[in-house]
Amino acid sequence: MKTKDKNDLKTNGLSEQGVLNQHPDRVKDPRFKENEFFDPRDLLQVKYEMIRKVTTEGEPVVQAAQEFGFSRPSFYLAQTAFAKEGFPGLIPKKRGPRTRYKLTDEVVKFIKKVQTENTSLRPKDLVSRVQAHFGMRVHQRSIERALGDKKKR
Repeated sequence: MKTKDKNDLKTNGLSEQGVLNQHPDRVKDPRFKENEFFDPRDLLQVKYEMIRKVTTEGEPVVQAAQEFGFSRPSFYLAQTAFAKEGFPGLIPKKRGPRTRYKLTDEVVKFIKKVQTENTSLRPKDLVSRVQAHFGMRVHQRSIERALGDKKKR
């Protein structure tokens, strides 16, 4: 297997796992330049080596963060996550809301009930009904997604 093919496979694997370093060019630590074992594309390895260098070699945080392509606050976040969870703590967390916090099951049941009673209502019309009944504003697209999700199940 050619080196380029091997690199492409690893890049794809890292990307699929969510641990591909988006800025490998920012890693300036000599180990990552001199030794093929150290891969600047591997975000877990880069973060771990940054933490290790500060912890075991006593390198100042500011210097280590710069060498590994991170900010000082990012170093402290990684250090805390690693101390709490080990390697899994270094894996980036998905951003954004984890669940629908406005469209609870109760709200979705209400929307379905109102729509069943009056099939001519569109999601745009349901926005005002939800606001009147629950006192909260939801986006039309949220209602469309919720109804679509229920239909798919």
